[in-house]
Amino acid sequence: YKIPDYFWCFPSQASLSRKRKLTDIQEEASQIKKRKTQNEEKLGEAKKTREDGEDREALIEEVGVKEKMLKAVTEEVLKYRDCDPDVLEQKKKEIKMCKDAINRWTDNIFSVQSWCSNKFGIPAKEMAKNFGIPEELDYVD
Repeated sequence: YKIPDYFWCFPSQASLSRKRKLTDIQEEASQIKKRKTQNEEKLGEAKKTREDGEDREALIEEVGVKEKMLKAVTEEVLKYRDCDPDVLEQKKKEIKMCKDAINRWTDNIFSVQSWCSNKFGIPAKEMAKNFGIPEELDYVD
């Protein structure tokens, strides 16, 4: 009679394994609690030794003033962002890309007009009038 090859263990082994995991977790929890109490003690000592004098209040007030100044200067810089050479260069690239796209579509319109004129004998002006294409349509330089 053949016994199947399944993994199994005695019930006592499984309970020992769970007990071992439980003790490991309990030890870790107790270490974390110890660190917490130590940190709370250090925090209390630091608060006791900290001096709440006029110097500290003056420094806190000065920090607030400096933060307000920084915010004001940042807003001022953002006002003049349009004059930034990098921003201007980026806008020039975008304008060139838009002009290329406009010229590509204008060329497509002229190609369709030419094809229709050759294929069906429709004059370009009549086709432009029927499709609402402005007479002054031309390439952009």
